[in-house]
Amino acid sequence: MPKITYVSHDGIETVVDVAQNDSVMRGAVLNGIKGIVAQCGGGASCGTCHVYVDPENTKPLSQMHQVEDELLYFTACERKENSRLSCQIPVTEEQDGLVVHMPEKQL
Repeated sequence: MPKITYVSHDGIETVVDVAQNDSVMRGAVLNGIKGIVAQCGGGASCGTCHVYVDPENTKPLSQMHQVEDELLYFTACERKENSRLSCQIPVTEEQDGLVVHMPEKQL
């Protein structure tokens, strides 16, 4: 199973196994990762699973769709170049070792 590292706003790293074909958001929710609210359950309609993909990332990520792109302008914390909705990042073997950082708040 691919391992995803979730880094809280205060720097605490948690590494979890996430099943292939789950999303980075679902991996966080199933493993009790604080910092990802996922209010809409992964429907790309709330923005409460906003993450910053580690700037050193070399893992291939799915292309950002227009809905995700637009929603990232309305998240609780600043949108950055490496912002993504974790519900829109499917986990495959290629994402093994992916690191995502949580913003200060989601709501």
